[in-house]
Amino acid sequence: MNDKGLSEKEIFSYLESAKSEDTDYYRVLSSMCTHPHKIAVEAHRLFIEANLGDLGLFAGAHRLEKEAIRMLGELLHASSVEILSEESFGNSVCGYLTTGGTESNIQAVRGMKNLVITGKKKLEEIPNIIIPESAHFSFDKVADMMGIEVRRAPLDSEFKVDTASVESLINKNTIGLVGIAGNTEFGQVDPIEELSRLALENKLFLHVDAAFGGFVIPFLEKPYPFDFEIPGVTSIAIDPHKMGLSTIPSGALLFRSPSFLDSLKVNTPYLTTKSQFTLTGTRSGAAAAATCAVMKYLGREGYVKNVKYCIQLTAKLVEEARKLGFEPLLEPVMNVVALKTPDPDLVREQLLKKFGWNVSITRTPRSLRLVLMPHNTAQDIEEFLQDLKKVTSEL
Repeated sequence: MNDKGLSEKEIFSYLESAKSEDTDYYRVLSSMCTHPHKIAVEAHRLFIEANLGDLGLFAGAHRLEKEAIRMLGELLHASSVEILSEESFGNSVCGYLTTGGTESNIQAVRGMKNLVITGKKKLEEIPNIIIPESAHFSFDKVADMMGIEVRRAPLDSEFKVDTASVESLINKNTIGLVGIAGNTEFGQVDPIEELSRLALENKLFLHVDAAFGGFVIPFLEKPYPFDFEIPGVTSIAIDPHKMGLSTIPSGALLFRSPSFLDSLKVNTPYLTTKSQFTLTGTRSGAAAAATCAVMKYLGREGYVKNVKYCIQLTAKLVEEARKLGFEPLLEPVMNVVALKTPDPDLVREQLLKKFGWNVSITRTPRSLRLVLMPHNTAQDIEEFLQDLKKVTSEL
């Protein structure tokens, strides 16, 4: 730290220099985040000092969180929704705003484990959960933090989890299943209804990671079943800071039963509330305001328009790519494309080095992974495909 404070001009010059090192979303085809909506940005600014870790001091921010959770619950077909509270719960879906999918996934599995322990289910060995091979790396953190075995079920030919394999992995120590609604690599939706059947038959919890797909699937012309409308689904992760156009960090975790939140409770004697159910102590009231504001501003109509735009870009990319001889691994389910190319790792490297395109790679099989977000344009797609053709022709 410098002894004497710098001037405002010096500070902002310093910040602008640092900002110039960040990648602008222009020519980014690999991110599931995008520019937040201007309404979300302004709402975030208004509540920048609000700490939802101490709810009694920030009643207004807490009210906005409750409203955001209510709207998310409606979006996910919850019959009724209740925000976390130190009071007793009714028979309703409940939840709170998190920092994103990783925290939501950790808390969902933590709830499973705690409920199994309080239910005194006899486990012969350490508890396990069964996840698809396509599941997010946050479940590796779950295993490390909670001493849980993570069992991975292979995918079928359409890159959905193979439910027969899931069933074969279930044993006496299994506490829950995980399904993905819009997986990170392929944008595919697992057969949640089939996983629900397995969960109910085996008396297991079922968590759905819809961090990306949660703000896409409900607004498609033909939505896929994935949420609380399916009886076996016990929890859902959804990220407003992705296709919801809120500010970072804005995630959410919703539970079918308030008993989940109760199992996560810790006492907080020196705060304005008696207990917390969250993983983090300090929580951003600004993110809650941003999420609430942008959802109210856009409404269902605005999100339908947003998703339709991204799906149209996706269709354009696939159509034009085919004309150039590039086929997708699967017909896109949402605005994520896995594109077959020769030597995708080298192609990725050359696209960035020569033309400044940021793309990523799927693990198995290896292919170019492209995400079409609201910051992308039809012109971007045309330019990208021409640059892709140049790069592959030089291999």
